[in-house]
Amino acid sequence: MTNQEKEVLVIGGGIGGVAAALASAEAGHKTKILEQAPQFGEIGAGIQMGPNAMAVLERFGVAGEIAKVAVFPKRLVLKDVYTAKELAVLDLGDEFKEKYGFPYIVLHRSDLHRVLVEAARKNPLISLVNNQVIETVEEDTSGVTVTNQRGERFIGKAVIGADGLWSKTRKYFSDDEAICSHYVAYRGTVPIEEISSDANMDDVIMWIGPNLHVVQYPVRKGELYNQVVVFKSQNYKPDSNDWGTPEEMDKVFEGCHPLVENALSFIQRQIRWPMYDRLPIANWTKGNFTLLGDAAHPMLQYLAQGGCQALEDASYLADMLQLYGENFEQAFLAYQEERIPRTAKVQRSARAWGEIIHTEDPVSILLRDTLLEQKEAKEFEMIDWLYGYKKLPAGKVSK
Repeated sequence: MTNQEKEVLVIGGGIGGVAAALASAEAGHKTKILEQAPQFGEIGAGIQMGPNAMAVLERFGVAGEIAKVAVFPKRLVLKDVYTAKELAVLDLGDEFKEKYGFPYIVLHRSDLHRVLVEAARKNPLISLVNNQVIETVEEDTSGVTVTNQRGERFIGKAVIGADGLWSKTRKYFSDDEAICSHYVAYRGTVPIEEISSDANMDDVIMWIGPNLHVVQYPVRKGELYNQVVVFKSQNYKPDSNDWGTPEEMDKVFEGCHPLVENALSFIQRQIRWPMYDRLPIANWTKGNFTLLGDAAHPMLQYLAQGGCQALEDASYLADMLQLYGENFEQAFLAYQEERIPRTAKVQRSARAWGEIIHTEDPVSILLRDTLLEQKEAKEFEMIDWLYGYKKLPAGKVSK
């Protein structure tokens, strides 16, 4: 087998991994996705896609399919969790879409993932393989070899590690540990008819308060209502599940607005999601081996950018793979040179925004609310750096 016949190997078949495969195939490379689960699928509930992510979905030819299952909200709204007062509004209407070229959407994670996987399955250059727990990655003159849990080997011409927050491929670049924020999330979707008529189905609502918040929005064309309840546990214990319990959640949210208390009654309490990120690292490329998405830059969810940044990665990687052809080392170095500063800024900003929305200090709360209330709904300066990212494919979709 000559090097030219070998495939690009993508470790991980989540949103980032499948997008990476679409990027590699767009550049003309045969590509194999190695996924550890028995089948391709996503757990979780809703996901938000800003215009920076929509640009990439359009590039990969899936925006039309995504639109069939998405909701196009009219506003992002920050509300006080106790009084229901609107603290800030971002208008997502025509001016927003005109400025950033694409709409803001919300949808079920599994719908987004399914559409991406379907696109990969239809692509003759992409193959998908399950039950692959990749243990090692090695590079020598014959190529890059990955070995799975059964000792089976795949030899490729390049490897993209897209194996998420708990990435095994990241260990080749950093011995860092995931950092627990002491926050947990409980998520759930409920049939729309179960929701109080007070809920505004055109909005993404984030209720905020000291050490807690709740996010609500419709998904699946408005058939389901997605809710995420997040709070900081005062009982955090490393290497334990005995903290951030549903009982603690009920206690933390006592005295909240009735609409928030109602939301809690619908939350699924069986699965608790501790919130982790990692610090940015200065390098994630070595030879013909690079990282992408959460394996490279896991972030807290407060800017709703985890999936979006993985899609941005894939788009810029596609550009570099086309530019450098079979020179993967050069393509990967050029890719990380652009993406490391960008993703590090989003990681740090997500942390900072978490501190701002969850602050307990009365002076900080007053300052935050006063500043937010002065912002107009169509004032986009604060978000321009995030949604106006220039290293994306040009073009517009009308919605």
